[in-house]
Amino acid sequence: MVDLKQFISAIDQIAEEKGIPKEKVVETIEMALAAAYKKDYGEKGQNIRVKLEEKTGEAKFFQVMTAVDESMIFSEEEIAQMERERAEREAKIKGESEEPTENTEPQPPAVETVESEEEEQPTEDKKFRFNPKRHIMLAEAQKIKPGLELGGELLIPLETKEDYGRIAAQTAKQVIIQRIREAEREVVYETFKEKEGDILSASVQRIERGTVYLDIGRTTGVLFPEEQIPQERYRIGQRLRVFMVRVDKDNRGPAIILSRKHPKIVAKLFELEVPEIASGAVEIKAIAREAGSRSKVAVSSNEPGIDPVGSCVGQRGIRVTSVINELGGENVDIVAWSEDPAKFIANSLSPAKVLNVDLNEAYHMAVAEVTEDQLSLAIGKRGQNVRLAAELTGWKIDIKSSAPAKPEPAVGQQAEETVTEEKSESAPEIPNT
Repeated sequence: MVDLKQFISAIDQIAEEKGIPKEKVVETIEMALAAAYKKDYGEKGQNIRVKLEEKTGEAKFFQVMTAVDESMIFSEEEIAQMERERAEREAKIKGESEEPTENTEPQPPAVETVESEEEEQPTEDKKFRFNPKRHIMLAEAQKIKPGLELGGELLIPLETKEDYGRIAAQTAKQVIIQRIREAEREVVYETFKEKEGDILSASVQRIERGTVYLDIGRTTGVLFPEEQIPQERYRIGQRLRVFMVRVDKDNRGPAIILSRKHPKIVAKLFELEVPEIASGAVEIKAIAREAGSRSKVAVSSNEPGIDPVGSCVGQRGIRVTSVINELGGENVDIVAWSEDPAKFIANSLSPAKVLNVDLNEAYHMAVAEVTEDQLSLAIGKRGQNVRLAAELTGWKIDIKSSAPAKPEPAVGQQAEETVTEEKSESAPEIPNT
């Protein structure tokens, strides 16, 4: 015997443990009871519905009947015609399969013919066969429930049962397990779908063939090798911050794709460390990143009197240092954004000092001029600095050095050189002997 009050007392506990709305749990139990009732006391074709009274623990059982009319169901002549056509098709297929042929493979023309004949019956999709266990004519239904519209449901009360056999109880158990699991997956999916594009705190759960699985609370996220920072090593139990790229639906539950390589993780880390960014007073305009090596962040101020670069650096560099430590020591350059492309390009090549920037609007190219001692700094190791600057600004950037001006000699040195030249001109030529 199934004590329905035990179900009611367990509802709150299940809802709290699984994080599922209470209504979903009640709906699941109702479906399980309906399945058990149909297994032991129902008839084939019946549509059983259960209404569970949470306060009393009483379950009310109903047979659901749909109100239909003649236009919605096949007539006896149509059903007879469909049966004849089906029998003819089956006989034709059977006859073709029994014909002795050299090629024993199934003949595609016969299958195509059958499919085309079924497609020529569009009424079969719109109509259905009348089932007295599920359907009731509208006129008859309105006698029981006045005002019932076509397609409406009529609930006919059934005798309440509390004793169920082993098979029915097992069926109810399977329904509950399956529905609870599906509801839990749906809740997890909806919860994390809202967090796409956010940063999460996670701990390393396990590592399999380079793929890192992280515990992010109610489920597990996946950090694929291509989303990891190069040369970064992970250990079980390690806590780190990750960027949520997207949430995909899967048969086994939501698949949550995480990243440590995505450029937006830099923006989100600065948003956590810099109150001015969180409030909107300072805005991150662009980010260029080579994960694990170097990033460039362009910032601007939306309020007068606020230094965007200084806000992100923080007193004694504490704010930017926190971001650098979170990214495993990755260098981060913070540059001031400008509406003037030439000025923005000059700022983006920091820490190099740029003398002048010539723009070619037609080809969207820029030539930055620096002194010879700043040339290697502007280009960067393996061209990284200029490459990131180009990505940050969206311009193709070329670097050239300005020729250093020839230093003018001192007055005494100039007079000495003049005397030397005069002496060399007046000296007699010594003939060869």
